[in-house]
Amino acid sequence: MSKNLVIVESPAKAKTIEKFLGKDYQVMSSFGHIRDLAEKGIGIDFENNYKPDYIVSTDKKKVVSELKKATKLAETIWLASDEDREGEAIAWHLYDELKLKPNNTKRIVFHEITKDAIINAIEHPRDIDLHLVDAQQARRVLDRIVGFELSPVLWRKVRPSLSAGRVQSVAVRLIVEREREINQFTAVSAYKVSALFKTTDVNGQPVELKADLQQRFTEKKDAAAFLEKCKNASFSIESISTKPTKKSPAPPFTTSTLQQEAARKLSFSVSQTMMVAQRLYESGNITYMRTDSVNLSSLAIDTSKAEIISMAGQKYVHPRKFNTKTKGAQEAHEAIRPTYMNAHTVEGTAQEKRLYELIWKRTIASQMADAELEKTTININVSGSTYQFTASGEVIVFDGFLKVYLESTDDESDTENESLLPALKEGEKLSYIEIAAQERFTQKPARYSEASLVRKLEELGIGRPSTYAPTISTIQNRTYVEKGDRQAEKRDFNLLKLKGDKISDTIKSENTGAEKSKLFPTDIGIVVTDFLTEYFPDILNYNFTADVEKEFDHIADGKINWTKSIDKFYKKFHPIVEDTLKNSERQVGERILGTDPASGRQLSVKIGKFGPLAQIGTSEEEEKPVFASLRKDQSIESITLEEALELFKLPRQVGEYEGKVMTVAIGRFGPYIRHDNAFYSLPKTDDPMSVTTERAIEIMEEKRNAEKNRTISVLGENGEIQVLNGRYGAYFTFNKINYKIPKDTEASSLTFEKCQELIAAQPDAGEKKKGFGRKAGAKKGGKK
Repeated sequence: MSKNLVIVESPAKAKTIEKFLGKDYQVMSSFGHIRDLAEKGIGIDFENNYKPDYIVSTDKKKVVSELKKATKLAETIWLASDEDREGEAIAWHLYDELKLKPNNTKRIVFHEITKDAIINAIEHPRDIDLHLVDAQQARRVLDRIVGFELSPVLWRKVRPSLSAGRVQSVAVRLIVEREREINQFTAVSAYKVSALFKTTDVNGQPVELKADLQQRFTEKKDAAAFLEKCKNASFSIESISTKPTKKSPAPPFTTSTLQQEAARKLSFSVSQTMMVAQRLYESGNITYMRTDSVNLSSLAIDTSKAEIISMAGQKYVHPRKFNTKTKGAQEAHEAIRPTYMNAHTVEGTAQEKRLYELIWKRTIASQMADAELEKTTININVSGSTYQFTASGEVIVFDGFLKVYLESTDDESDTENESLLPALKEGEKLSYIEIAAQERFTQKPARYSEASLVRKLEELGIGRPSTYAPTISTIQNRTYVEKGDRQAEKRDFNLLKLKGDKISDTIKSENTGAEKSKLFPTDIGIVVTDFLTEYFPDILNYNFTADVEKEFDHIADGKINWTKSIDKFYKKFHPIVEDTLKNSERQVGERILGTDPASGRQLSVKIGKFGPLAQIGTSEEEEKPVFASLRKDQSIESITLEEALELFKLPRQVGEYEGKVMTVAIGRFGPYIRHDNAFYSLPKTDDPMSVTTERAIEIMEEKRNAEKNRTISVLGENGEIQVLNGRYGAYFTFNKINYKIPKDTEASSLTFEKCQELIAAQPDAGEKKKGFGRKAGAKKGGKK
């Protein structure tokens, strides 16, 4: 047995570290947290100064047992979990649960997994930082209190099985408020005037020049009057100005900027970015990926300089030290960067390579020279008018950091790229080829994407690098928010065009409003947000949530006792919970739309047991109310009376097939076709109000064929084993448990005996649920 035992939280990290240490070191993994607050009850002893009741989860008992055996045989135990608060808490839980002794237990930290970093950490061990542990405990206890006390309120006052969280509820509120801004937005139109001129350049060559009028006209008559003036006007260049400008590179990545840029450039979700970054870190390819620092070490700056000189030359070098602007930055001491700057790419999956290359480019660009540009502006006079046309163009004189990388933005405006202008001289006369006045519209506020929501949370000081991804995943998993696309809609606009001496007036159409991977609040998300905002304004208050984060920072710095912080919060929060349970009304988000013309009864929409629904009549009437589910693309906030009335035309019969009636209806999970007691979901592209007999048959047959092709073979005397096609490839089932099929094995060639061998080779599969996921209740190695 080795003299030294190193414990990390992830098997991948353990494997990488083991390469750098000799035979005297054994590296083991705790597979994340080994214990957490008890799931039975609240898991907090309120009578004993909010003492947490920590228990080892069932799936970690074997891990803890193996670690205990190993610690008894080792001379020195090194706790090497991550360097943030969560990692410090993991180290403390290991120390406490494994009954380690201070004389032979050492805490080591490093923000990159390289040989030098590991050896340096071993040479400079420290004690467990109990202030960091307390900050993590405070967050965990506070979030458990909020969730445990708020959720029953929602069960009784809104709908069963709902839950609430401190940071998650605030994130949902941001999305709900943005949706309401959009719903209340009214587009305002104005006429933008653009011209195409012709003239000759300084060499006497004929050239064309595009220019825009700086003034926009709010009235059509004013735009038409200006074009009328232009018929007989003369045009001349009043001035030409050329100014040098510079562009500087963006700082190296923090957690939030990496999540934003990976979403924009690679179309990664926030959780996907963190998953891939974790693998890169644990493989020793990048520094620690949960950080709000933009600082680079001197070694990183020096190696970047050498790489830039080798790649582009000395003139491209401009070493920079960036300062962290984020308040309370505490997660790590360096930005996310490659561990070796001379490695332009890495081995791994396609996702890992793409994310690594993004990190490498951003880091190397941050140490490169500014890009030098030259911007030219030409002002054009219109005789008899005070208005001027302006043409602008930009040319890159020296590309600098742009040789490698340019940061993307979330700006969705349709600004045109500036181009190079022809060489002209002041006083030059121009004549128009055409002048157009096009009706343009103000744009509604943009819905949040995952990336822009992270940026907003960071701006408000809500959450920390370790919380952004789980927050966004949680609000989607709880169906308070949905990520989706919106198709473009047709919009008419007016175009006035002067060509020759005639002005044409036409109506044209354009596509507008297309959205991809945006966050939309669900009806239940809206109702819960309204309820919490009314009865728990502090919890949903942006400043309060940011102040809580600052308080955690103070606890981490040793300035505040964590139990006093919890006590102050709880004594104010708990009475509000009790008062709300006693005195608040049940909230269903009811909205009265009007009257059903057929019955004369009230028609309203609200949240029902299984989701949003429309209701004709009220519970107070003698005649029972009639209900209809809303469609997936409808909301109780925006549905109209006419749209709600259409819902009551369902269910509707669409014909017969195989001697049985086909009926289209909307259920809990969306529109479907019912035929001979079988149900077939309607694709999103099909409208339940207009689907035809032929289309209904086609949908049914498609599902039947898919079911037929799902089964590859059935094995065993009683069909105990089924070999099936799944979403991620072939697999087989035995006793309701799914088992993997090795990549080099043809699924159709499997025999009963071969399957028994594979079952024996996958002993843990019986503890797993839902396909090939991790064990029930387990957490991924690394972060919780």
